[in-house]
Amino acid sequence: MPSFDDDAWEDLLNYIEEKRVIPIVGPELLRVETDSGPRLLYDWLAEKLAARLGVPPNVLPAPYTLNDVVCQFLAARGRREEAYTRLRSILRETNFAPPPALRQLAQITDFNLFVTTTFDPLLENAINAGRFAGSASTEVIAYAPNRVADLPVEREQLLRPVVYHLLGRLSASPTYVISDEDTLEFICALQSEHLAPEKLFHELEHNHLLLLGGNFSNWLARFFLRMAKRRRLSDPRDVGEVLADDSTSRDTRLVSFLQQVSARTRVFDGAEKFVEELHRRWMQRHGVAPAPASAAPAVQRFLPPAREMPERAVFISYAREDLPAVQRLKAALDAAGVTTWFDMERLESGDDYDRKIRQNIARCAFFVPVISATTQRRLEAYFRREWSYATDRARNIAEGAVFILPVCIDATTEAEALVPERFKALHFTRALGGEPPADFGLRLKELTGGR
Repeated sequence: MPSFDDDAWEDLLNYIEEKRVIPIVGPELLRVETDSGPRLLYDWLAEKLAARLGVPPNVLPAPYTLNDVVCQFLAARGRREEAYTRLRSILRETNFAPPPALRQLAQITDFNLFVTTTFDPLLENAINAGRFAGSASTEVIAYAPNRVADLPVEREQLLRPVVYHLLGRLSASPTYVISDEDTLEFICALQSEHLAPEKLFHELEHNHLLLLGGNFSNWLARFFLRMAKRRRLSDPRDVGEVLADDSTSRDTRLVSFLQQVSARTRVFDGAEKFVEELHRRWMQRHGVAPAPASAAPAVQRFLPPAREMPERAVFISYAREDLPAVQRLKAALDAAGVTTWFDMERLESGDDYDRKIRQNIARCAFFVPVISATTQRRLEAYFRREWSYATDRARNIAEGAVFILPVCIDATTEAEALVPERFKALHFTRALGGEPPADFGLRLKELTGGR
């Protein structure tokens, strides 16, 4: 196979900066700290699951896997569903920190779409810790043959990082892969015209892929590559892939096949070693001294809001064209210690969505409508419904009590503003471009502290 020299690393970094690379994370990157020392999560889970299901270790091969445990349990006439709910209980009782390799991947901020073939939450935990100071701001999507979930939008339009569980996500139901039979069912479903996540597969087809620690067997590796690329591997193509794991380079038949058929595929020995080197080179290129993987993550200036509104949060209502200014406004309020929330996706459709927004306005601490030239132009939009909901709530609030705090991000005046009459009676805070005066954050901090 082609060697992974400095030129290959340089090419890969260029592709990553252009957001043309998708990492696909496998179980070999899940090295966690257990009571008996560092272990791969799936090995540890196999041991714990065997104990929970009453499967004696002496009837299992050495070393044994989750698949071995499940097959032996089913052979003893155990109920298949029990394996999934027991596994969920085992993981819920643990609190593993994200492994160093996942934290290093999370720090490469040019990655905004991660695909994982594992069912655990460690990857999203690593991204939330490394980019959002622990806030649950990563979008998590899980595929299952009976519940097809796709990317919400094309990759370039994603507003927050996404983790896509290609082989299912931890659940009490049998909707994720823990056995070879499960793998077979998922792969067959993903090949079906009506069950494939089309937006995701479009991205896999047209981007470079890093298959990291997938631990695929010979034919499964071939099949997975073919499924991702949706064409013959020998056909000319502009994108390639890297297989970095502990087994591919030792599989002479697989390596021979890739040499003969897939010229754009490179093989690297060791997934953790590959991630460590990639992280070092990316950080060096961006002028950042690599911090230890165990170091506390740096807090970015703008933290996307959590998917669910926290208690006592300040609700920010805005027109979607004003998102960059709203991000700066939120960052300033976050820095002042004010808990804020706004709907980042701006779905603007559906009864469930509307009910959620109305409930959030009914329980938020304060309501901040963002007024601008954009809101002047848009005479009909969902933010006007939000303003109406806030006005309805304000009618039940005592005269003189503060609830609505209008913020204007440009030169629009109070007199010309197309806002509800109740807003016009209030003072407009000027936050040009989304940068509020310092006393606004301090005032909100004092107000929220009093509720």
